[in-house]
Amino acid sequence: MSGPNAKNAAKNAAKSALPVMAIIVLGVIAWGVMSSYYTVQPEERAVVKRFGKVVSINDPGLHFKLPFGVDTVQKVATERVMKQEFGFRSAGSDGERTEYSMEDFPDESLMLSGDLNIIDVEWVVQYRIADPMKFLYQQRDAERTLRDISESVMRRVVGNRLGSEVLTTARVAISALAREEIQAAMESYDNGIHVVTVELQDVVPPAAVQPAFNEVNEARQERERMINEATKQANQEIPKARGEANRVLSEAQGYAAERVNYARGETARFNAILAEYRSAPDVTRTRMYLETLYQVLPNVGAVYVVKDGATSPLPIVDLRRPAQAQGAAQ
Repeated sequence: MSGPNAKNAAKNAAKSALPVMAIIVLGVIAWGVMSSYYTVQPEERAVVKRFGKVVSINDPGLHFKLPFGVDTVQKVATERVMKQEFGFRSAGSDGERTEYSMEDFPDESLMLSGDLNIIDVEWVVQYRIADPMKFLYQQRDAERTLRDISESVMRRVVGNRLGSEVLTTARVAISALAREEIQAAMESYDNGIHVVTVELQDVVPPAAVQPAFNEVNEARQERERMINEATKQANQEIPKARGEANRVLSEAQGYAAERVNYARGETARFNAILAEYRSAPDVTRTRMYLETLYQVLPNVGAVYVVKDGATSPLPIVDLRRPAQAQGAAQ
């Protein structure tokens, strides 16, 4: 190719390469701009790494970083309460109620109680990430560790209880103890996970023994009903009997006090009369005689004076009538 032709070809090639270079430059600039900032949501924290080393942990908002992959950002939901389900799975939610999958997970839920009974236990562990840096780098798979520890702790706690307690009265105590032990394990691993709560969803016997379990429950309820009725009757009859006994005792004590006081009064009256009798025997004797007549004569009735040889009695004094009536009759 001659000299002028080669120069023209070179010029044409340079002109065609200019748009490609411009596109590449603009692409690099756009990549640099787009990779120089990031946004952290309110429930998240951002861990920024530079060439693999953590350089900062940023709060929610708009932040800037070195572009072109020099700084990488890993977001962790630290304010969101997450959960792990054991023995069941949630299929979804329609906003008002949660739908659950019909699939069973017996490897997780079936466990042995302290009295060698098999129980189907379903529970939920709710947790949140307290330290995003520890959660990401202190342990290889912190969430898997939480799941394994939760299952181990729940099996041990249930294994230390009687089956009847697990099914009835000990559910709250089991949840509280399991939460404490799981949290203690997370703190020993120092993986940045904080266990919020452990809740038992459903605790039932296996389906194969469900009819027998229902019969046992019915018998226990019948026993409790009879015990409650007997206790009710005892609470009614015992206070009634105690009240009757207290009434009889009170009446006896009152009668005893009355007789004693009466005897003491009679003794005092006799001593007083005796003292008067010793000082004036004739006067006292006459007074006592008249007082006795005053007490006896009103109960005698009509008094008649009968003359010897008379044919009919003559009424003189009728002590049953008032004095005015006697005067009018006379």
